[in-house]
Amino acid sequence: MNIEKEKQLLNNGYKYIAGVDEAGRGPLAGPVVAACVIIDKDFNFNEDDDLNMVTDSKKLSQKKRENLFKLIKEKVKSVEISVISSKEIDRTNILKASLSAMNKAVNKCKIKADYILVDGSFKIPDIKIKQEAIPQGDAKIFSIAAASIIAKVSRDFLMTKYDKEYPNYQFAKHKGYGTKLHLEMIKKYGPCPIHRYSFAPIKKDSKPKNISKIKNK
Repeated sequence: MNIEKEKQLLNNGYKYIAGVDEAGRGPLAGPVVAACVIIDKDFNFNEDDDLNMVTDSKKLSQKKRENLFKLIKEKVKSVEISVISSKEIDRTNILKASLSAMNKAVNKCKIKADYILVDGSFKIPDIKIKQEAIPQGDAKIFSIAAASIIAKVSRDFLMTKYDKEYPNYQFAKHKGYGTKLHLEMIKKYGPCPIHRYSFAPIKKDSKPKNISKIKNK
């Protein structure tokens, strides 16, 4: 992973470059989490640095993601996340929720970016900052890849917390994705309050079969 795109923008006079990505668009349960990572001209990146391992979070093991999570937070200028609940996802849709999370992550940063690099095909709405949407940006652009790691580790942490609240679903194992295990638990117990009722195969009118059993097992 290189930072040629960011260097080019910095050389063109931009001071703070933000990479933005999200985690959790596909799961059947839990929130979508967006992250914003900002770097400036003082950011140091060497080919033999551990930061060279930064890439699309999906290509990394959990241990590598967690190690890079700490390193990214230490090295970059600013990091923020935003969390949009499953209820909000159901109220709007996953695309709008993801873009809303990105918007909030950018606006939470104490340092204001003057150029944003966004993963995907859609720009972030309602932001008066120059930006560029880059399909598969998390595999091409350092700052976006760094944001993908921050978002993924943050979301995994939240799903592990939900695992304690709703232990029957084993969220710590599958993080809400539609695995065989997760689908079996939904079939057995019905969906719980953090499931996405607008997502197939969960029906909007589905209700947990026994919420006290789910929470207190």
